[in-house]
Amino acid sequence: MGCLAVVAGSFAQQALGQRPKVKSPVINDDGSVTFNLYAPATQQVSVTGDFEEIHAVTLPMTKGADGVWTVTTPPLNPELYSYSLTVDGQRFIDPGNSYVNRDISTLSNIFIVSKDTDDKGHLYQVNDVPHGTLSRVWYDSPTLGQQRRMTVYLPAAYDGTRRFPVLYLLHGHGGDETAWGDLGRTSQIMDNLIAEGKAVPMIVVMPNGNPTCNAAPGWWHEGMYTPDGNAFNERGAKATMEESFMDIVGFVDSHYQTIPEREARAVSGLSMGGGHTFGISRLYPETFDYYGLMSAAARMKPGDADFEGQMARLFASKPKLYWIAIGKEDFLMDMNNQLRSYLNAKGYPYEYYENDGGHIWRNWRIYLTMFAQRLFRDL
Repeated sequence: MGCLAVVAGSFAQQALGQRPKVKSPVINDDGSVTFNLYAPATQQVSVTGDFEEIHAVTLPMTKGADGVWTVTTPPLNPELYSYSLTVDGQRFIDPGNSYVNRDISTLSNIFIVSKDTDDKGHLYQVNDVPHGTLSRVWYDSPTLGQQRRMTVYLPAAYDGTRRFPVLYLLHGHGGDETAWGDLGRTSQIMDNLIAEGKAVPMIVVMPNGNPTCNAAPGWWHEGMYTPDGNAFNERGAKATMEESFMDIVGFVDSHYQTIPEREARAVSGLSMGGGHTFGISRLYPETFDYYGLMSAAARMKPGDADFEGQMARLFASKPKLYWIAIGKEDFLMDMNNQLRSYLNAKGYPYEYYENDGGHIWRNWRIYLTMFAQRLFRDL
């Protein structure tokens, strides 16, 4: 009860809807960031964030005579960062920062560091450019026997008459149809790339990849359950994500001004979504011309007749791009190395990108930026 009283007293400003007593975070001219928290009754405060490339960093904060706890990071590289506060042993979001993302069931504050118009921070910001539209859309999936929800990005040039190519962008385990838009900054990345002439204007479709869940937590009839990445898996599903995928393509082609041809379709995904991309490429080898496997959970069956036949048909169809990207510290590196060894042994063409870091959104935003610039250039 005492702990609750301390917390309630410290954050009363937030509960009452008042402005926080201090500004936090403050992004300084040199790229360093100062965090502030007014909490005079607390004993210990720290901030934990992804301020380094690989590992989370925890910085102890110091309390001043005015009851404000503060700490300043070293200069940070241009990037989107996430963080939280620990107040007397309990994790909190920063009451001074209104900008929050949800990753599965974890809430974190975010901020962006940018130093010029060519850096990642600028790419992830909302800039003064023509803006596309991001919508949550329900569609019917006869294969799964469900009404399901997805997110659709329409470029600024979309006017209902001109036709556009489509990128299908798939999330990872624990994610949903909001992940790529919120955590991946898809609309900001696409708006900025298109405005700068670095990417072709395209529709981006971000479906929910969990066949036992219709939509993101709180947005379907199961109500406000606690998301844990495995919700309702015990129920089973009528079909897999890959088997039901053409329900999505059919809906998009019938409801939007698309170019319904192979050369105008791409599919890409991260982690579980990379595994879905791997499966979709084998089931529908002539439906998509571009494949992007990001930190992919690409489970192979070498020697299996069906698997070997699917892979042979896929590469005999000569897709324009089969692209693999992963971080050096990613826990799925061995799986991706096995896939590359298989492709090399078979003589199947692909492109490979490897960078620092692990299984993190910081890398997946980079991969989306790179992959989007490779698409649909010859339309």
